[in-house]
Formats: sequence, structure tokens, C-alpha cells
Amino acid sequence: MKSVALSGDKRAERGSSNANILRKEEKVPCVIYGGKENIHFTVNEVKFNKIINTPEVYFIDLDVEGSKFKAIIKDVQFHPVTDRVLHIDFLEVSEDKALTVKIPVKLTGRSKGVANGGTLKTPKNILAISGLPSAIPENIVIDITDLKIGMSIKVGDLDFPGLTFLGADNAVVVGVKMSRIAIEDEEEEEGAEGAEGEEGAEGEEAKKEEAAPAE
Repeated sequence: MKSVALSGDKRAERGSSNANILRKEEKVPCVIYGGKENIHFTVNEVKFNKIINTPEVYFIDLDVEGSKFKAIIKDVQFHPVTDRVLHIDFLEVSEDKALTVKIPVKLTGRSKGVANGGTLKTPKNILAISGLPSAIPENIVIDITDLKIGMSIKVGDLDFPGLTFLGADNAVVVGVKMSRIAIEDEEEEEGAEGAEGEEGAEGEEAKKEEAAPAE
């Protein structure tokens, strides 16, 4: 998984009144935990928005006045009306401790079922996983090329080295449903084979007619 750098300043004071002052200065109150101690600090609101307003998930290389940490964003509190970021929780990452994170799903290939008019359904665009930091990918890549109408890929079908997928094994991640214009995959294949057989029979009859002696 990719990493992005973010710098912060330690908070000299805490409390709601101080937090409001910081927000007016476009600074977001933060805390990082999971290490030896909890550290309270602030980050620039504009710089953080560039990170949070993307579908990607990153490790955060935090530099708080010279103290450096590798972390992930664990929780973000937003203003209920303006959606402005009010507070950020970071979790310090240790290379030998498993993390639980949510990773976006990325589909590749063109489904056979969709090619035949089926409708692609993606109930889960994000999956919760657990694994060591070194095993966590930027996204969960799923090849849907072999998906025919009526078929699906479920959480229990996924197998990525070093990762444990959380949630119900029978939860559908992606599937292809029948639609009004859909053609059954099997019927299409049989139709193609039948057409080839007819063409072959017609060719044989034509050859026999050409070879027959004129009366």
C-alpha cells in the first residue's frame, strides 16, 4: 500500500474552546494512539483534505515536530452540516502487528455474462480485511472475465496471501444478474455450434451436387 507524508504540530492546550480556535486557523485536532503513548497534535486542514477526498487508502508517514510515526487513519469526525473535518484519529502501525482496514475493490476483465446482456451487480465496493502491513494492498483486484449470468464471487471465494477477509463468507462481492436483453451463455454457445454444423452440412451437399454428372 502506498504511503503519503503529513506533518503536524503538537497541541500545547486541549479542550473544545482551543479546538475551535485551531479550526479557525485551518488546523485539525488529532490524536495518534497504539504506541507507547497517545500524542495530541494538529495537521493542516487543506493538506489532509487532499488525502481524505480520494477513494485510495494510504499509510500515513507522520512527522510531529521531529517525532516520526507510520500510521493509518482510523476515524474521522465531520461536521454534520458543513462536512468539515473536526477531528482525526490515527493508529500507529507496527510491522509485526496485524491491522484491520477497509480496502476498495477493483474489478478487471469483461464478464462473459455482461457481454451477453447481463447486469453487473457490485454489492460490496469496499472490503474489511486483516493482515500485516506488508501484506495489505492498495485495493482488492478481482478478475470477472469468467463470470457468466447467474454467477457471483463471494467473500469466501477470495484468496489473497497474508489476508483474512472479515464478514460473512456468503456475502456477494460481485455478480451478474439476468436482464431482459440477456442471452443465456449456454444457449449462445450451443447456437454457435449448431450454426457451424449447418454450414458444414450445406457445404457437403453443395460439393455432392458439383460432383454429380450432368444428365
